[in-house]
Amino acid sequence: MAFGWIDEQASARRRAGLVRTLRPRPADSPLLDLASNDYLGLARHPEITEGAAEAARRWGGGATGSRLVTGTTELHAELERELADFCGFEAALVFSSGYAANLAAVTVLAPHGSLIVSDAGNHASLIDGCRLARGTTQVVAHADPEAVRKALATGGGLPAVAVSDTVFSVDGDAAPLVSLAAACREFGAGLVVDDAHGLGVLGDGGRGAAHASGLAGAPDVVVTVTLSKSLGSQGGAVLGPAKVIDHLVNAARTFIFDTGLAPAATGAALAALRLLRREPERAARAREVARELHTRLTASGHEAVRPDAAVVSVRAPSPDQAVRWAADCRAAGLAVGCFRPPSVPDGVSRLRLTARADLTRGQIDRAVGIIGDTRP
Repeated sequence: MAFGWIDEQASARRRAGLVRTLRPRPADSPLLDLASNDYLGLARHPEITEGAAEAARRWGGGATGSRLVTGTTELHAELERELADFCGFEAALVFSSGYAANLAAVTVLAPHGSLIVSDAGNHASLIDGCRLARGTTQVVAHADPEAVRKALATGGGLPAVAVSDTVFSVDGDAAPLVSLAAACREFGAGLVVDDAHGLGVLGDGGRGAAHASGLAGAPDVVVTVTLSKSLGSQGGAVLGPAKVIDHLVNAARTFIFDTGLAPAATGAALAALRLLRREPERAARAREVARELHTRLTASGHEAVRPDAAVVSVRAPSPDQAVRWAADCRAAGLAVGCFRPPSVPDGVSRLRLTARADLTRGQIDRAVGIIGDTRP
């Protein structure tokens, strides 16, 4: 029977308690949101929604084609110039998603005969980029520059690139970027980092982790970002030297063969970027809220990982209890994330809280109270 194996896998998921389901949310959800990635509280900000609406009115509902045909508008070029300038890089290239941006950066910068050194805690999009690249991938211990150095030493002078998140999405810990860059430079390797959780939160006014580490604009550093988190929109981008961006335009399959980012998302991201320039304090506030959540939760006896950005991870006793804990939080009016195997390779289930710059003192009190009251 065609696709009969799907029934077997579905049964296995049910037995393991790992079934995933879609949960459509209403436009005006009553839940206090600590589950989304809207770190700066911009997704529903009037300036951002108007930026989306104005772009749709002017440019239409869709990009109408791939970026190399009809899918590049003046608005895309404007966003790319302002993103590169804000983050301190020579050039930028916008993609339809952060996932597509990561696939492009890794596959294009790791050709046949090259070595890719990938952090064990990397996001799935970087992992998939490594799988699709024609180079050889070596996975190394999490956030360990010495492990990267040893792996690069085995490359025998072949072209090499190290790949890492800047802020890891599960625990919210930051990569040691300065040490990683030093290891790469010792062997003439490039460094590709995914700053999805750093843009808008880390660095001067939210300019990102590479900017905070003094690596922005370096000729051997490429940064990918998403427009769907701090900027409250959708899409992704690659930032780096102009020659790298030109190479992506000519060689990246997720750019060449994909429809361009919709005008509304482009306009929203541009509006958010301009608002962040005017209100740089939002980045510091997001970090402040994360630290307060961590302090309050650990003081209450929870095992929480100290946040380096805006993600706060709270350990749960087991996968089943993590799912039940998240469901009980939701029933009490609080939306939180729930990470469990196989999404977390270390086998430790967690609640994942995302701090937002627009959370009030009362909302923080309420969130901490609900998490404590529903603790398994």
